[in-house]
Amino acid sequence: MTQIIQNADTDRGNVVGRIIAFLYGVVAYVVFFVTFLYAIGFVENLLVPKTIDSGSTGPTTVALIVNLVLMSIFAVQHSVMARPQFKRWWTRFVPPSVERTTYVLLASLALALLFWQWRPMPQVVWQISDARIATAMTCLSFVGWLIVLTSTFLINHFELFGLRQVAVNLVGREMPAPRFRTPLFYHFVRHPIYLGFIIAFWAAPTMSVGHLLFSAVTTTYIFVGIWLEERDLIGVFGDEYRRYRERVSMLLPWRKST
Repeated sequence: MTQIIQNADTDRGNVVGRIIAFLYGVVAYVVFFVTFLYAIGFVENLLVPKTIDSGSTGPTTVALIVNLVLMSIFAVQHSVMARPQFKRWWTRFVPPSVERTTYVLLASLALALLFWQWRPMPQVVWQISDARIATAMTCLSFVGWLIVLTSTFLINHFELFGLRQVAVNLVGREMPAPRFRTPLFYHFVRHPIYLGFIIAFWAAPTMSVGHLLFSAVTTTYIFVGIWLEERDLIGVFGDEYRRYRERVSMLLPWRKST
């Protein structure tokens, strides 16, 4: 009888733990999605309280150092926590079901810190004076954001941002093994999410020094991230990914992969 009671208590504890993990995942996803929407306004200089070019200005050298530190914090967190070696170590302390959720939450908080502490560098590098061309550039930037969001849904948006993991855990199931798929955009470029970001960051009718710094550093980080990510994908999918890399371009759909 004692053993039965202990087992029942354990089962109840497991159910409570799964519910808490699910609620944690939902909160983390909401934080991510709000941060993503804010990022659009931040880069586009629209609607949000603090944008890439708004706020009080200070010495250029100080702004440069602060902004580089903020972007480095995000880059280090985003890259280190995504590596399989870190995940193996990290899941000794964090349940595997919330590993991705925690990663997404910390990345969102790192971005929020960047938005909050960003130092504007508003000196103009270029400005398109023709209103029609300027509008077209703004529309192109939003196309980039749309490519980013659409691409996440093509490969399983909710798994990418940790919500599927906690939902599967909630019903007491195991996550299925990863499958290699190349839907729609992935037939033409290997990294449409990164391509969308590059378009969104660079298609600016007015390019300030701060915006140029943000675009240049994030684009550099994207290429580093691609190298790290593809190394991990080869580790998971082996020759299947190698063949994919041989036949599909990295970022430019009209250029053959080498």
